Amino acid sequence: MSARGGNRNDAARDTPTIQRSEQSRSATASGTLVLIGGALRTTGEAFESFMHLADARGNGSVVGITAASGVPLEAAALWEEDFAEAGAKTFCVPQITRGDARADRELAARIADANAVFLGGGDQVKLVATLAGTESERQIRALFQRGGVVCGTSAGAAACTELTMAGGEMDEEGNNVQQYIGPGLGLLGYNCIIDTHFSQRRRLQRLFVVIGSYPELMGLGIDEDTALVVHGAVGEVCGAGGVTFIDGRDTVRFDNADDLEFGRQLTLSHLRLGVVGTRYHLNLESRELDELVRHEPSPHLRKQGGAHVAARDR
Repeated sequence: MSARGGNRNDAARDTPTIQRSEQSRSATASGTLVLIGGALRTTGEAFESFMHLADARGNGSVVGITAASGVPLEAAALWEEDFAEAGAKTFCVPQITRGDARADRELAARIADANAVFLGGGDQVKLVATLAGTESERQIRALFQRGGVVCGTSAGAAACTELTMAGGEMDEEGNNVQQYIGPGLGLLGYNCIIDTHFSQRRRLQRLFVVIGSYPELMGLGIDEDTALVVHGAVGEVCGAGGVTFIDGRDTVRFDNADDLEFGRQLTLSHLRLGVVGTRYHLNLESRELDELVRHEPSPHLRKQGGAHVAARDR
């Protein structure tokens, strides 16, 4: 996930008000989100989960969007090669740039006839800025509402929430990049915000800062080549790693996020933190393992003859 903070003006850095609704879009939609933490292997379980849900080797039609990339045409060519090698029958990557009405109409028409969308990596802020208010964005929402599959990897995953984040860490030249929080595509509700490449790039501190500033949010840190597959309020983890969740809604007692100067360390007490491994489930509404919410073992354990789930109430 690339954060190009130096390209954003001061107005773009203003933090928006978190939008609340009685029911989130992801709760009312019948579609599925496949949120991948980047460094996606097309031979891995995370990518396979999307291929299966999209019926990409059968009658499914998948539209790719590489607008997050700094080199969208090159990214499109690479993804077309990867999907073809994986056996996808119908995969295309129409190009779109901000303000190109004809390209927007062509992309929107492709999405209207598809049953899945794939959002590639790059810069999530660039992706949201390109799609915001377009007919293509409306068709992505319509596809999701009618039961389609939306997959995002790296920046594509980070863009799917109501608010998206970037920056707040060192760039490739060793400079501190100011943290950015702004609007996302809003497909995933429940006041979630996503960070990717999570364990590999040691981004726990970055997500702590965000939740310290906005304790009503739940932070989701998705490891590389790992997917959180969300249908309704529940997400299942699959792939090479895990998903870390950070919840400060009812727990934060103190934080200095409001007066935190650029480059200073965060002081924070305290957060709920958990890690969800492969084949386990996170209930986004309850902000807890779904196995604990339902008082049942994970389905993969039930298939193996059952296992005891201990809810350690304190």
